[in-house]
Amino acid sequence: MQIYTNKRKIFNDPVLGFISISSDLIFDLIEHSYFQRLRRISQTGLSCYVYAGATHTRFLHVLGCMHLMQMTFKVLRDKGAEISKEEEQAALIAILLHDIGHSPFSHALEAVLLDGVSHEKISLVLMNLLNEEFNGELSLAIKIFLNQYDRKFFHQLIAGQLDLDRLDYLKRDSFFTGVSEGNVNSERIITMMNVVNDELVIDGKGIYSIEKYLTSRMFMYWQVYFHKTSVAAELYLVEAIKRAKELVDKGIRLPSSENLQYFLQKKNPSLDKNEMDLFTQLDDADLISALKIWQNSEDRILSLLSRAIIQRKLPLSVIVSEPISEKNLQRATSETEKLYGIENGKYFVHQKKLEVLAYDYKNNPIKLLLKKNKIVNLQEVENQVFINYLKQKMERFHVCAPKELYTLFQRFL
Repeated sequence: MQIYTNKRKIFNDPVLGFISISSDLIFDLIEHSYFQRLRRISQTGLSCYVYAGATHTRFLHVLGCMHLMQMTFKVLRDKGAEISKEEEQAALIAILLHDIGHSPFSHALEAVLLDGVSHEKISLVLMNLLNEEFNGELSLAIKIFLNQYDRKFFHQLIAGQLDLDRLDYLKRDSFFTGVSEGNVNSERIITMMNVVNDELVIDGKGIYSIEKYLTSRMFMYWQVYFHKTSVAAELYLVEAIKRAKELVDKGIRLPSSENLQYFLQKKNPSLDKNEMDLFTQLDDADLISALKIWQNSEDRILSLLSRAIIQRKLPLSVIVSEPISEKNLQRATSETEKLYGIENGKYFVHQKKLEVLAYDYKNNPIKLLLKKNKIVNLQEVENQVFINYLKQKMERFHVCAPKELYTLFQRFL
């Protein structure tokens, strides 16, 4: 076992610069196997199939979030906010661990490997396990994570309309994808943060930085997170796992790592320590290794789906403003069954609704601090430019099917 005497290490982040560790406890959490696994979890799923540089990890992201939290506390203290050392460490731990429960490829397999269980719930389970291991030292961090601490701004910095999670992933994902529209000025926004009555507010002069941030978020969804090709790849990845689970349920053993085999077989996850220990040994490599083998599966559906992902033989995909009728989708499904000689073409033909709400003004609106300590909601400020547009939900439909059906699909669109 390696023993560290100096735990005040520094990470060199290509996006935010040097990130320092502020306490021995935080160092020990970073060194824990639960956390180190995040080095092997892709931050943006299969977006690298479109943007080749998007190979960054959850590990980098959460370190960046912690760094932004450190910056924020310095700003807030300079403006008179009282933040104890205990509160600071707890908030840093809460944001450091907020993504620890992500499945392989992050959101791509959300609630798929563990049926219906979100990554937030798994994160909480893992935080509780770590709290036991570290003799209760994470108790306040968990209260902040759950929004059970009476000083609300700590939780707002972790999960809210203008949280540090978003400020990091927008800037980070913009950097690694090369999509400059998402490059938010996180430092400028942090300098505009303030606390009134233990709630997070933004100094009034920061209004246009906030609008730029919300606009950037909208563009990143349509250009990166909802890019038609990466959505199609992730849909096929989900279908491959679902097919594998169905085959295993029928008694067919598929070659894979022991950890993946467990979750292919498992129904009704227990989320106990033994299961979580297995889950935290599961990462992107387990899925890729299995898919490489499954390309040669005797099951044609699993074989085709696996090849589509491993060899990037992805389907025809489009994003349209109006949904395609069920009749036309069924026709495409039937043609797929003939094309591939299979009984169920629904694995390969999909229609998925995509929704983006850049600013949810009804739930936890962003508040501005104006002159004479007047606080107003962002959408109520007279000199705002884009808010009325950004608070409207945008809806599109992603449709995909085998490329061989191109001629047929042209008739539907």
